[in-house]
Formats: sequence, structure tokens, C-alpha cells
Amino acid sequence: MRFAAIADIHCNCAALQAVLDDIATLGIRDIVNLGDCFSGPLEADRTGDLLLLLDMAATHTVRGNHDRYLLETPPANMGRSDSHAYHQLSPRHIEWLRKLPVSMVFRDEVFLCHATPRHDDVYLLETVSTDGRVFLKSQEEIEVLASGVEQPLILCGHSHIPRAIQLSDGRLIVNPGSVGCPAYSDEEPVPHKVETGNALASYAILEKTERGWAPQFRTVAYDHMAMSRLAAENGRAEWASALASGRV
Repeated sequence: MRFAAIADIHCNCAALQAVLDDIATLGIRDIVNLGDCFSGPLEADRTGDLLLLLDMAATHTVRGNHDRYLLETPPANMGRSDSHAYHQLSPRHIEWLRKLPVSMVFRDEVFLCHATPRHDDVYLLETVSTDGRVFLKSQEEIEVLASGVEQPLILCGHSHIPRAIQLSDGRLIVNPGSVGCPAYSDEEPVPHKVETGNALASYAILEKTERGWAPQFRTVAYDHMAMSRLAAENGRAEWASALASGRV
């Protein structure tokens, strides 16, 4: 079995198209999408159109926390990134979001979720210190959050950090990184930044071998400066910096 995993597109249609083109060159047809498709000062409408086309092919998508916010939050109360996306999306995009599950099992062996199996807004693999440092959770903390999942491979997104973590029972957890948002700042649980330090689109290939699951992390170059300029034009300097450099 061999398939691609994408996550955290955040309205970056240019990055998504570059990743899909790269996947196609590898001859891979099956793609799983771990959510946060929208939210950002970019191109939600074009991203939505592309995702709806993918959904008619071999793509399996779960809903992210920002996808949920678009469904549950009154437009007047939305954050700036969610609001920008919401006002670009059409009813067919919203209806597609409504139908997405919060988690799913892919081909009996792979558990898909956006963040943790039970919460879409909690880091599965990372923790944030009281002074805003982001670092790897302890093995024990991760195993508690992954309890109850029987599949040998667990895929998550949310933190935008590519990682592969082996649990004591042999299960593997993989975060493919972010397709469209290489850096961001957040206020929860305390103010902190996540920075990859590059402007590349990130995803992963997962292959089942005789020795178990083997992830291959891939990064793809695209016209990130066009997206950086678009973010700046939309009044989002922090997004412009993130898209240009992978830092905020």
C-alpha cells in the first residue's frame, strides 16, 4: 500500500496544486487530507474548487478545527483568517465541509484525524511551555492521547510540523507538515510561534513495507512569493512573512 498524506492547506491553492502535481509524478492516486483546508487570507474559493474535484477521485478528507469554526461560528465573530475564507466560499464548499467526518479509518490500517483522536484543536505530538516554547511531548503523554486507536498507523496534522513518532507498542504517528502555511503564531494554550524556517509546501508519502510503515517526507517549491504578496495585499503582514520565509 502506498498513498500520500496532506494537511493544513489553509487556502493556499498554489501550494496545493504544486503538491498534487508532485504526487502525480510519483504515480500515486490515493490521497488522504487531514483538514484545515480553509482559513487564511489567500484563495479559499479556488482551493475549494480543487478539493471538490479531488473528492470525486481517490481522496479521503477529515475536518480540521478551522473547518469546524467556519461551520459553527457566526460570521461576525470569526477571526480574520476564518472570515476571509468564509466570505470567499460558496454554498457548495460549505456543504462539502458539513459532510466531512472528524476522523476516519483508511483501508482498515490507517487512522486519520486532524489533531488528536478526540480533539481537533490539541497538539498530539507537541506541547507548549508557559513561556511559549514548542517542543516534543513525552512518550507517555502521546500514548495517552493515542489510546483506544488500534490501527498501526495514525496520521495527524494541526501543528504544521513534519514528524514521525514510534510508540512503545510499535504504532507509528506521522504528521506530514503543512501544505500551505509554513509558520504561524497562536494564542492558545499560551502565546507561541511555530516556524519551519522554509517557504516550501510539505506533505508525506506513506508506504507499507515488509518491515512496517515507512514515511517519506517531501517538500515542494512553488511560487510562494505570489502568495506572500497576496497576503500582504489583504492586510496580513504576518502571513506575508510566513509565506515568504517560513518565519513570523
